[in-house]
Amino acid sequence: MISFVSFSQQADHSYERVRHHPKDDQMDIDDIEEGESRLTCPGETITSAHDFMRGHGTYADKDLVISSVAGTIERVNKLVTVRAVRTRYNAEVGDLVVGRITEVQPRRWKVDANSRQDAVLMLSSVNLPGGVQRRKLESDELQMRTFFEEGDLLVAEVQAFFSDGAMSLHTRSLKYGKLRNGQLVVVPSVLVRRLKSHFIALPCGVDLILGLNGYIWISKHMKDCDQGEEGFDAEAVYSNQNDDIDDPTRNAISRVGSIIRVLADHFVPLTDTLLLEAYNWVIEQEVDTKDLAVGDIGDALVAAVCSTR
Repeated sequence: MISFVSFSQQADHSYERVRHHPKDDQMDIDDIEEGESRLTCPGETITSAHDFMRGHGTYADKDLVISSVAGTIERVNKLVTVRAVRTRYNAEVGDLVVGRITEVQPRRWKVDANSRQDAVLMLSSVNLPGGVQRRKLESDELQMRTFFEEGDLLVAEVQAFFSDGAMSLHTRSLKYGKLRNGQLVVVPSVLVRRLKSHFIALPCGVDLILGLNGYIWISKHMKDCDQGEEGFDAEAVYSNQNDDIDDPTRNAISRVGSIIRVLADHFVPLTDTLLLEAYNWVIEQEVDTKDLAVGDIGDALVAAVCSTR
């Protein structure tokens, strides 16, 4: 015998989403000057929708502008936006980026550049042995893995964008190409400022490449190559073999990497002058590399370099 039991229907409002944005809690946006930034969190009331225009990272709820992401509030005239603390890199033509080869395809390489999708490096956009600018042949396509293969790191420039939004890179310059003799440090892309030159040579014998995508390459100092096309050494440019690095240079590379990580953990924007000041402070204070991970020393480093800004 089958019996049916009926339950009384009760109104269940537990799933109704109720937002409370009291106007008393909203910050005074008028106190934020143009170019100044202030931290906010998701769901926080920024200002009234009647007085300002909402930009990226915000949404309107009745008469209020609410932050939709955790980040910094930026104001330009009456436009209010929130730049997310953690976000993918948004490229522009001419940007210098550091990336890693993820796949070798016919006449192109796919490159991880910390963007929303892999970038593309076309075979026609690289330097070939001999340094002669010529049309790429089928023989060049068969030898693509002798230039770049999966896992290789490279520095390149954003040349254009494809119709799907993917970046098109090029390495048609001797200052671009495969990276060796160093280590990769990853920081949020918003911390890397646009500089006149993203190739930095520190006095300790260490070279820095500040990729605008948040990938930073720290390596042994290499002498500038002014040979031109006729002196193009493909064997050296596309070699997978690292050079011999002495212990002082290894220690310097490790020290610079630790400094960058400390600054990034404190969300300090990275520039060439700031990194040089931070390195000089570490040398003057005779701080050991492994001690930079200690909270007190890291805080002292940040306080020292930020006090001069």
